[in-house]
Amino acid sequence: MPLFKANDIDLYYEDTGHGRPLILFHGLTSSSAMFYREINFFGTKRRVIAMDSRGHGHSGKQESYTLEDHIQDAIALLDHLQLEQADVLGISMGSYIAQGLAARRPESVRKLLLVATKSFGEQSSMTELFDRYPEEFDGLSIRDKLANAESFMYHRLTAVKKWQKKTAENSLQLTLEQQGIASRALESFDLRHELQKIQAETLVISGRYDELNPSDSGRETARLTPHASFLEFKRSGHAPNVEQVRLFLGIAENFFDE
Repeated sequence: MPLFKANDIDLYYEDTGHGRPLILFHGLTSSSAMFYREINFFGTKRRVIAMDSRGHGHSGKQESYTLEDHIQDAIALLDHLQLEQADVLGISMGSYIAQGLAARRPESVRKLLLVATKSFGEQSSMTELFDRYPEEFDGLSIRDKLANAESFMYHRLTAVKKWQKKTAENSLQLTLEQQGIASRALESFDLRHELQKIQAETLVISGRYDELNPSDSGRETARLTPHASFLEFKRSGHAPNVEQVRLFLGIAENFFDE
């Protein structure tokens, strides 16, 4: 199991294929296992690297950490693998990490694809969703809140459920306590002032039906990022890479191959 130690924690990563490196950063409470399609698709002609962020998957667990820790871990991954430059894909939480990486190491990121993203949050996106719809979530247990939230997050829930099941079969699942720690790591962050440092050609993709990170948040990220374009997937929510998988893979391939 490939592990490296950075910033006093063991970090797990997958590393497969050959060619121009593509680094994948996963979403909150998930792991590198969520990228099984992307790894199979891109791994035929690229080197594909997918790390389990701290507190997730096979990486080390802690009682507290922050988005800044995630960003420093991503920088450490580049250094560990001695990568001079790579393309980067981040989804949801992974897109925040990708923004931080591209801003802190602008010369190291050639192309940047941000999916279901935002660049600012006073609370985690999930907490913001609960607060936005109190009539739907007040009084529920955290488990019931998370279950009910899916109808606000996704447009093609059947496709998402199948993807979640396959991901879960190949990944360590977090306890409710670990999920809470991971969520709190995303409180009170603001990357907007750093986006101007990004040199990479950037594509931002949001889903029209995403109530977790609405399209307007993605538009803001694209507007503040030099060399950025924005796309809204019309039949997707928070997982365009799953809900419109063929469209997503085709657009991602064209973007990275240009």
